[in-house]
Amino acid sequence: MHELPPSTQGFTALQVFNLLDGYDVAAWGEGTADYYHHMAEVVKVAFADRDEWLTDPRFVDLPIERMISRPYADERRALIDPGRALDIATVPAGIPYPRAHARPVPDGDTCYFAAADADGLVVSLIQSIYHDFGSAVVAGDSGVILQNRGAFFSLDENHPNHLRPGKRTFHTLVPALLTRDGEPYLAFGSMGGEGQPQSQAALATRILDFGYDVQQAIEAPRWLMGRTWGTPSRSLSLEGRISDETARELKRRGQPVQMVTGWNDNMGHAQAIRVDRAQGLYEGGADPRGDGAALGY
Repeated sequence: MHELPPSTQGFTALQVFNLLDGYDVAAWGEGTADYYHHMAEVVKVAFADRDEWLTDPRFVDLPIERMISRPYADERRALIDPGRALDIATVPAGIPYPRAHARPVPDGDTCYFAAADADGLVVSLIQSIYHDFGSAVVAGDSGVILQNRGAFFSLDENHPNHLRPGKRTFHTLVPALLTRDGEPYLAFGSMGGEGQPQSQAALATRILDFGYDVQQAIEAPRWLMGRTWGTPSRSLSLEGRISDETARELKRRGQPVQMVTGWNDNMGHAQAIRVDRAQGLYEGGADPRGDGAALGY
């Protein structure tokens, strides 16, 4: 699995996958309370480290190698109780930052897309101006609107993402690329701020563990742990197509369940291309939650 380095949350997505790698995901069964419970819990654990540390690595010595290691994931997985939910607000970071600070509140506005050609080139790309009108500044007469991701900076001098000249802020943009034997296999991603690693986990588990095709994986009911689109939340949002029985069981385990519409925009707009070299197959999918499309020619 390939993700972008800091100052993006790419290492958080890798943590999510490392935590999941210690489970038999297929044994939970797709769409069950066990599946959604564990997916929410690994996100809570990974986000605790992200919120503690993520910033421009030129200014802070980030313990990235340790945080994306398998032994570290094994340690952190011990926090997860299959029968009881963690409180996302109180999950401790595995490696405390040397100075106490308040955690950031990310939000934003983004577009993801993937492309592949007959020569084997595969691109996974994401673009964002952050809020609807970015910084409201246009670059000369180019028509390009500048982003305003600097809003992520903290004015807390003890925070790793403290505002400094020349510093790149923590941001959420993480296009993903999964390879097999060194060759591209799945280019995938989604807009949606904090939901991006979660959408990636949904797509990857449904394709790899449950055998879904790309479009099925994108369309399957999704969840969102925490906030996105600038709306503060500590709820576990579930799309309305998830069964009442599953929602009741998640509530029993202590998950802060909030049911939303069946096809909910807040879950992100995921897109993906899967490449099967052996069969000469390119399989694309686009999210009906947004206005994307899968095209081949």
